[in-house]
Amino acid sequence: MAKKRRTYTSEFKAEAVKLVTEQDYSFAEAARSLGLSENLIRSWRKTLEAAGDQAFPGHGKLPALEDELRRLRADNKRLQAERDILKKAMAFFAREAI
Repeated sequence: MAKKRRTYTSEFKAEAVKLVTEQDYSFAEAARSLGLSENLIRSWRKTLEAAGDQAFPGHGKLPALEDELRRLRADNKRLQAERDILKKAMAFFAREAI
């Protein structure tokens, strides 16, 4: 049976990074005390440094730009399908008119 993937809140991730950056814990010490791997805390720190406040958007919430991009791609796909249907209908009625 597969293991269930653990999820962590953005506040937990930020506090775990603060242990290393502000309280002078080593990655190994922080990881042991929280029951995590060192690499996980390292990746959280890297993400936090790169994105700042927008680093951990939360459960299923995408950043605004990615959300808009997803919505626009869906609209584009829908409009292309509508266009293709209209092209086929136009070709069908053009053959009937002849």
